[in-house]
Amino acid sequence: MTLYTRRRMLRDLGISSAVLPFALNLPSLARGAETAAGGGRKQRLVIMFSPNGTVPDAFWPDETGENFTLKPILEPLKPFKDRMLVLHGISDRIRGDGDSHMRGMSCLLTGIELFPGNIQGGSHTPAGWPKGKSIDQEIKRFLQSRPETQTRFGSLEFGVLVPERADPWTRMVYAGPNKPVAPIDSPYQMFEKLYGSVKDREDLKSILDALREDLRRLRQHVGVQDRALLEEHEAFVRDMERELQERREQLLVPAPKLKPGIRDANDNMPIISRMQIDLLVNALANDMARVATLQFTNSVGQARMKWVGVNDGHHGLSHKPDSDKPSQEKLIRINRWFCEQLAYLVGKLASTPEPGGDGSLLDHTTVVWTNELGKGNSHTLDNIPFVLVGNGLGFRMGRALKFNRVPHNRLLLAFAHAMGHELKTFGNPDYCADGPLTGLT
Repeated sequence: MTLYTRRRMLRDLGISSAVLPFALNLPSLARGAETAAGGGRKQRLVIMFSPNGTVPDAFWPDETGENFTLKPILEPLKPFKDRMLVLHGISDRIRGDGDSHMRGMSCLLTGIELFPGNIQGGSHTPAGWPKGKSIDQEIKRFLQSRPETQTRFGSLEFGVLVPERADPWTRMVYAGPNKPVAPIDSPYQMFEKLYGSVKDREDLKSILDALREDLRRLRQHVGVQDRALLEEHEAFVRDMERELQERREQLLVPAPKLKPGIRDANDNMPIISRMQIDLLVNALANDMARVATLQFTNSVGQARMKWVGVNDGHHGLSHKPDSDKPSQEKLIRINRWFCEQLAYLVGKLASTPEPGGDGSLLDHTTVVWTNELGKGNSHTLDNIPFVLVGNGLGFRMGRALKFNRVPHNRLLLAFAHAMGHELKTFGNPDYCADGPLTGLT
């Protein structure tokens, strides 16, 4: 049990910072922390992505610390202000092959360079896939290696209007070098993945019930020799029923009902978003995974958000100069809509009780909202937006923090350490020399 984990446990107990130095040295509390960790406080990490940078003046708080004001883009999170962290000054320092959109997207969670390749982007050199896995998949591997944190899927990858084509602009999750993981874009396909086997077993049980009753009635009308054959069939039915009973998956929370017939089309983006979020929260409540990603469109995504009065393509708008005020106002509306999706997600987590535990799902989950760029028209990889909501990682929330071009590898390390996975480096080790990002606890 590390000092970092013991600090988090003591803070969860309400121990003040003044008492922490003394309490951390008490052997009984150290043993208690180990017991608590072994017993398993559930922790979950959800990473939500939206593309093409943000509008800095309408996004970043002017103040630091606890007394900060939410700018227009972040206003939808006002009900959760005391449970959020806004991190300014986190930079994607990964360079090498590929354009800024490619590296911003595919290095966002991997923290490592792209292989040389033949995918040409912008005016930069062509590139391929990243040289390593993404942090969500590394945390998944760690959790799945321990019996007390294993889940059915380990991780779940949700998409909203993500193109079917596979390239560094459309993929942010990687199972390893050259191993992109495609998000599931269809709510119906995700529903089948999550609940299809449960429904199949329910259907099979119904068939077996009917078959057993038919065999019982037939027994009354056959001779002794035929009854022996019937008994073999009945034994087979009983064995299948026993196997079903042993493999039964009880849903702690009933599966959500999806509105049928929603096509994967631009104008359906708002309803697809809600459907995917409802499925995500339900999957977490049923402990199907403790790591998840939610990807809205893709780097250079051209969604046309007519439902907020914007008919222009998102990526095209993001290239407009700061002096183009109408375009900037449209970008604010677009990014605010993404924030509203985040607010819906954390709102559902906050209103869903933690099954078998205390508080809500949000007390055990941290949602990270991020982007591949700091600003669209400059393509900067500095000041990447990172907004964290929820108490799953044990960070001290309710603050706006400013750093000075800290490599985002250190933030990825902090995510892993907060989940109990004490990596020494992640991604390119050159950007991990100072260890996990400090100041979060």
